[in-house]
Amino acid sequence: MVKSSDTPAATAPFPGIDAAWRSAPHPVLVTGPSGVVRAVNDAAALLFPGAAPGTPLDDALPRWLAEAHRRFTDPLRPDDAGPARGPAGDRSIEARPSRTEHGDVVWWLVDDTARRSAEDALRAERERTAFLAQASTELLASLNADRCTEVTARLAAQHLADAAVVIAPPSGRRLSVSFCGPDGEVVREKVLADPASVPGLAEALQGFPPVPSRWIDPAAVPEWVRPSSLGAIGSVAVTPLPGHGVAAGALILLRRSDQAAFHEREETFARLFAARAGAAMSAARLYAEQATITRTLMRDLLPPRLQQVSGVEFAGGYRASNDTDRVGGDFYDVHAGAGPEEESLVVLGDVCGKGLEAAVQTGKIRNTLHALLPLATDHQRVLHLLNGALLDSHHTRFATLVLASVARRGNAVRLRVTSAGHPAPLIVRADGRVEEADTRGSLVGALPEVTSRTAAVDLAPGESCLLYTDGITEASGGPLGDELFGDERLRSALSECAGMPAEAVVERIRMLAAQWVGNGRHDDMAVVAITAPRHAHPGAVDGATRGRCAS
Repeated sequence: MVKSSDTPAATAPFPGIDAAWRSAPHPVLVTGPSGVVRAVNDAAALLFPGAAPGTPLDDALPRWLAEAHRRFTDPLRPDDAGPARGPAGDRSIEARPSRTEHGDVVWWLVDDTARRSAEDALRAERERTAFLAQASTELLASLNADRCTEVTARLAAQHLADAAVVIAPPSGRRLSVSFCGPDGEVVREKVLADPASVPGLAEALQGFPPVPSRWIDPAAVPEWVRPSSLGAIGSVAVTPLPGHGVAAGALILLRRSDQAAFHEREETFARLFAARAGAAMSAARLYAEQATITRTLMRDLLPPRLQQVSGVEFAGGYRASNDTDRVGGDFYDVHAGAGPEEESLVVLGDVCGKGLEAAVQTGKIRNTLHALLPLATDHQRVLHLLNGALLDSHHTRFATLVLASVARRGNAVRLRVTSAGHPAPLIVRADGRVEEADTRGSLVGALPEVTSRTAAVDLAPGESCLLYTDGITEASGGPLGDELFGDERLRSALSECAGMPAEAVVERIRMLAAQWVGNGRHDDMAVVAITAPRHAHPGAVDGATRGRCAS
C-alpha cells in the first residue's frame, strides 16, 4: 500500500481524544488486522519516522515489532499476548499490545534503555563478583607456588583475554614464564629475555601501576610473549601482581586482532583479579621459603635410624604428643666414641612441656651436651655444667636426663648409666628377667646443685638396656581409656623381648604403647635400646661416625 502524502503524521484512533493522543509522553501506535499502521502519536512518530498511517508494518516498523504484531493477531495463537522487546536505533523498547473494539491492536511502547542498561550492568557485576570468588577459592586451594601460577594463567585466559602470560619476579638473566592460550593448557618455560622489551613489564615487575593498554603497540610485543596458538595480537594489557610488600610478578593479557580492544573497565577488573592472584602467589612462595627454613633448622632434630656403633646395637623411637608435631620435649642422642675401644655416649631426656617451646629448650640441652663431649666420661661433671647453663638461661623449663656411656668389651657390653631425675633404665637379661639399673639423681635446670649416682651394667650377648621417658609408662588408655600403661606392663613387655635385636625391642615397646593409647591424648614418648649382639663383631660399623637423633 502506498501512503498518501497528505496523510497526517499522527491521527487519533478514537474520536474526542485527538489532543491527548497527540501529546501523550509515551509512544503509542495502532496497527490494523491487515498489517498496516493505523495511527501513531507524536512520540511514536519520533521513534519510528517511517510509521505513517497506511504504511505496511514491514516497511514502517522494526522486524521484531512487526513479527510481534503477527503473533498477536494469529488466530491460532490467541494467548500470545505477552510483551515484545527489541531495539529502535540506540534505544531499547518494550512493546505491550491490547485490542480495540474494532479489532485494531494498540501497541504501548516503553523506553526501557536505562533499566536494561542497569540490569546488564548489575548482571555483569554479579558475574565479575562470582568470578572473583571462584578465583579466590581456586587460588587459595593450594600453597604450592607453581600451582598458583598455573591457576592464575588459566583463569586469566578463560575469563579476561584470549591468552595470558604470568611472569615471576626475575632471578638472574632468565625469566620464569607461564603461558596459557585459547586451549587452556598452561606451559611453563625459562626464557632468556629482557623485561624492558615489553612496554610496561619492567615497571609491573617492580610493583608500579600499569600503563593503559591503549599505550601499548601490539606490534611491539616480542615473540617470546606470544603463545604460538594465538595468532595475530590486537590488544595487550600489562598489570602487576601485588604481593606481600613486594610484587609477586606480572600478568600480561593478550587479545586477538579480531576481538575488541581492552576497555578501561576491563583493565580495572583485571587489576582486581591480579590483586587476588598476587596475594595467593606471594603467600605460596612465602610458605615455600618458610618450609625450606624449617626443614633446614629441624634437620638435626628429626630422628634418624640408628645402627651399630663400635659393635653395639642402638635403636631409637619417638612419638610426639600431637601427631601433627614433629618435635617436642623428648629427645635422644647417640655420640660415637673416637675409636672402637672408646665409650659412646647415649643421652635420653625429657624437657618439661610440649611442642615448639619445649623443643627450643631441647635444642639448647643437646647443643650444650655436644660441647661437653670431651668430659663425657665424668657424668657428674657433665650434669653439673649442664645444670649451670640451664639456670643461667632465660628459659624456666627444667629437664630429666639419663646418660649412658657404652663400650664393647669382648663379646659383652659395659655400660655406666646415670639418672638425673629420670626413670632408671631397665635391663632385660637373656632368660627374660628384667632388672632396674641402680641409679638415681635430681633433675637439671631447677636447683643450684645436682646430685646423682652412677651404676655399672654389663650386658651379655642378646641382652638389652632400655632407656625410656615417662610418656611410655604414663600413657593413658586401655579398655576404658583412663588406665596408665604403667611400669609393670612395660616390664612384662620387655621380658618378652629377650634375645631380640635393638630395633625389634624398640618397635615392640612402641607398638604396645600405641595400641594402649589408641586415639587418646598422650605425652611425648621416646625410647632407646642398647643391645649386645648375639654374634661377635670385632670391627666397628661406622665406629667413628656420630649417630645422633632428637625429637
